[in-house]
Amino acid sequence: MPRTRAEMKVELMRQAELMVDALLEWNDEAAAPTMTQIEDVVLKLRKQLGEGMVRAVIEGQEARRPAPGPGCAGCGKEMRYKGMKGTWVESRVGNVELERGYYYCETCEAGVFPPGRAVGDVGEALERAGG
Repeated sequence: MPRTRAEMKVELMRQAELMVDALLEWNDEAAAPTMTQIEDVVLKLRKQLGEGMVRAVIEGQEARRPAPGPGCAGCGKEMRYKGMKGTWVESRVGNVELERGYYYCETCEAGVFPPGRAVGDVGEALERAGG
């Protein structure tokens, strides 16, 4: 069952609050940090938050998986839903580990993790999967 917008917001706000808490804890413990040290911590936390946001949106799309399955890019036949499968997606905000609905074409021996191109360039990485 898909999460509501309100449920997603609560989860994203919780993640953001954890990042802010981590920054404040680091600040309390850091003795006269340099600008580079401050930037390194902030960039690390920003990356983690960005990855979590990407994961939340992509996993929210999983609940709307296509029925029937997507067409195979190789032969055009309908791909078969094979259940949930873990995958790493390389996105512009970093590598994101996801559990996604996996589709497979028996003819071409190709697999796909939708939504694929439906979400643009970043989503294209979701299509790259082994057989």
